[in-house]
Amino acid sequence: MGSIYVAIVEGNPNLRSLLGWHLREGGYLVQLCANLQQARDSFDRQLPTLAIIDSDLPDGDGLELCNWLYKQRQSTMLILSARNTEKDIVKGLKIGADDYLTKPFGMQELLARVESLLRRGRIASVPLSLEYGDLKIDLVQRRVLYQGDYIDLTPQEFSLLYVLAQAEGSSLTRSELLRRAWPETIDNPRTVDTHVLSLRKKIETDPRQPNLIQTIRNVGYRFNIDTLLEAPIEKNLNGTKEQQHLSALKSG
Repeated sequence: MGSIYVAIVEGNPNLRSLLGWHLREGGYLVQLCANLQQARDSFDRQLPTLAIIDSDLPDGDGLELCNWLYKQRQSTMLILSARNTEKDIVKGLKIGADDYLTKPFGMQELLARVESLLRRGRIASVPLSLEYGDLKIDLVQRRVLYQGDYIDLTPQEFSLLYVLAQAEGSSLTRSELLRRAWPETIDNPRTVDTHVLSLRKKIETDPRQPNLIQTIRNVGYRFNIDTLLEAPIEKNLNGTKEQQHLSALKSG
């Protein structure tokens, strides 16, 4: 069970510590987060297998974090909330949570729900990486390997590339990209343009004439997976930089 990573995002320090203690005793790897910012910083490094999220956090609405996690399609989510009306529960489930537990609750009930969520096997069907030709997007370590080299991306650039690649060639509007790739609500579509420009500089052969991330006039952007699947893989023809270096040493 040591490979199951559980993130607890809870504003109440006593409850947060108590949950962490019980889950660690159950054999889970546990990350404790006191607010939205800590959770975002943690999730930028690695997404959890299961996220237990308080709906009312000191610096914002936990449901927004839940909705962002849902769009990443990697984590199971359990909401903890003092909001106990039917309307609140339905909203939480519709926004992306897999389960909703109202406060106060018994610890044994919470542990049983955690075990039940993990038993459903939802995570087992989620790919650990996306691979298109010479490009590999590692969804666990949140890093990108392209033509034999790791590309240094910011957390936001990684999320943007993942959302574009996940669409598998379909065009996405700037509004769709903002909703799916950004953890907080942003209304300025030019934010997408700025990050696309930065991303192109890191993965395009010629950023001025992009081939991987294409601009679709009057729509937005699309990720051109065809060029990756059809183009000759440079590392197979010439070897990776590491292989070239070894060859040079041998010939010397």
